[in-house]
Amino acid sequence: SVLMELSDRVGALHDVLKYYWKYDVNITRIESRPVSNQQFDFFVDFNGKVGDANVNALLNALKGMTDKLLVLDEKEVSVVQWFPRHISELDLIANRTLDAGTDLEANHPGFHDGEYRKRRAKLAQQALNYRIGQEIPQTEYTEDEVKTWGIVWDQMEDLWDKYACKEYKASMNLMKKHCNYNRNTIPQISFISSFLQLQTNFRLRPVAGLISSRDFLNGLAFRTFFCTQYIRHPSMPLYTPEPDICHELLGHVPMFADRDFCDFSQACHALLLTEIGLASLGASEEDVLKLARCYWHSVEFGLCREDGKNKAYGAGLLSSFGELEYSYGMPNCPEVKPWDPAVAALQDFPITKYQPVYFLAESLQDAKLKMRKYCENLPRPFFALYNAQTETVHI
Repeated sequence: SVLMELSDRVGALHDVLKYYWKYDVNITRIESRPVSNQQFDFFVDFNGKVGDANVNALLNALKGMTDKLLVLDEKEVSVVQWFPRHISELDLIANRTLDAGTDLEANHPGFHDGEYRKRRAKLAQQALNYRIGQEIPQTEYTEDEVKTWGIVWDQMEDLWDKYACKEYKASMNLMKKHCNYNRNTIPQISFISSFLQLQTNFRLRPVAGLISSRDFLNGLAFRTFFCTQYIRHPSMPLYTPEPDICHELLGHVPMFADRDFCDFSQACHALLLTEIGLASLGASEEDVLKLARCYWHSVEFGLCREDGKNKAYGAGLLSSFGELEYSYGMPNCPEVKPWDPAVAALQDFPITKYQPVYFLAESLQDAKLKMRKYCENLPRPFFALYNAQTETVHI
């Protein structure tokens, strides 16, 4: 199978199909998909394999006739790990939490607070009961929780203006306008999810706590972000040892409203995300680890160039005032490397300390394109494509 990207012009498909006839390669299936107003993807199955003289000649000819050419697979039987094929099957993995949302470590700020743990248990159960297709229940946040949110907002607001990329700032304005983003109210993820689906076809799905890298990345393939609803302990409002609602809604969500970024995580942030997600389906444990590192060094802690300056697009930076300033040259400056997914895939990272290394892309588009190219070169026994209309992954 091959994926061909062609410009939308009269006779474009005919011009490439004639090479299949010229080199006597029999087509068994062809499927088209619009990529944009100017381009189409064509998936073509044919009899033959790479190494055959006529197939090699065909591929060499197609390289000069297409905007992009990708050899997908050779239809060999391979054993892969189970993965969801329809968005409803995310319910099978969403509750496989590494913690229950209430099993706090002894050094957690809320470990000795019985009321806080009781509150965490209630929110965890709410997430465990949720199923795809249901309306996300609204959460009535307490006065202390809203106060904590406001403290984080106040610390971050000036830093966003100074250090955040333009896509984040534009999307944050949208969130303020359409999703009730402000310092005095914790927005409801049900409203946010509905808005994101209209903007970029991304959605939020509540979870009780941390889930594995494989399960989390699999969700991204369906343009679904697993989102916690609890908030950090009020005794330490500027620190959290785990993702919480401040990190999710202030760090991640605004970038999900940017159409370019969303293609980064299917490979620009929503496509950047989707590319990483699709690449994780059925991937080996080694490749899932590589993709998780790429996700960490881009979607969580990525930097990009903007008007000659470094700007943040990673959620871990955009929700942490301390690390955001640190990444911009505070004492003990961290190392900044050019964004290269092949290098990022091998770069380990600390979870509870500031990052020793950050990766800098020339732009979000640059980040997306390099991630897409990296994903295309991962060894996979099949090619996965997400159909947003049927909410199904096609192999």
